[in-house]
Amino acid sequence: MGVVLLVRHGQASFGADDYDVLSETGIEQSRMLGRALAGQGVTPYAVVHGAMRRQRDTATAVIEGGGWSVTPELDEGWNEFDHVAVVAHTLAGRDVGSDRRAFQRVFDEATARWCGGEHDEEYVESWPAFLARATDALDRAFARDGITVVVSSGGPIAAVAATLIDVLAPPDEVPRLWHAFNTVTANASVTRALEGSTGRRLLSFNEHSHLPRQLVTYR
Repeated sequence: MGVVLLVRHGQASFGADDYDVLSETGIEQSRMLGRALAGQGVTPYAVVHGAMRRQRDTATAVIEGGGWSVTPELDEGWNEFDHVAVVAHTLAGRDVGSDRRAFQRVFDEATARWCGGEHDEEYVESWPAFLARATDALDRAFARDGITVVVSSGGPIAAVAATLIDVLAPPDEVPRLWHAFNTVTANASVTRALEGSTGRRLLSFNEHSHLPRQLVTYR
C-alpha cells in the first residue's frame, strides 16, 4: 500500500518581477506544514518536487520544518502548466496588472478554452498532454515504497484529484472537476491519495487546518 501526499507550494510572489520566488509568508507556510506532518508521525520515504523554484524551495522548507533527513528529488512531471502561455491566448491586449480579481477572470476564461478540446493544436502543451504528464508523475510517485511527499502546484494537484475523485467519471467531466479543484487549492495545503488492493483513492483534498487563518493564501 502506497500513500502520496500532494503539497501545493507556499505563497509565491504574485505581481512581482519574478513570480517563481517564495514570499516570506510562503516560507513560513512551508515550514509550518513540515512541522504539522512530523507531528502526525509522517516520515516520508521520499520528497519529490517539480522544477519550479517555488516548488523546490517549498520542498526544502517542508523538510526543514519536519526535521527529516531525506534529500529532495526532482521530477519535472510535477511542473505547473505554462499559465502565461495559456492566458496569452485570451488576454488579447487586456492589461490586468496586479489586480487579482481581474487576473482571475481572465485566467478562468483562458483555462476553460485550454480544456475545451477545440484548440489543442494551438498550445505548446495541450490539456490532454498536461493531464497525461500529471498522471504519469503520479504513477512514478506510487511506484515508491511507503509515504511519498510530492511538492507541486495547483494545476497538477487538481488534475490528479480530478482523476481520483471518481474513477468512473467520464473523461469530459475531468476538466470541470479540475477547474473546481484548482480554484480553491490553498498554498502549503496537503491532498492525500492512497493506492491499495482495490486501486487508487483520494483520501482528502486541500487540507490546510495547520495554517492559522492569516496565513491562508491562494497565490
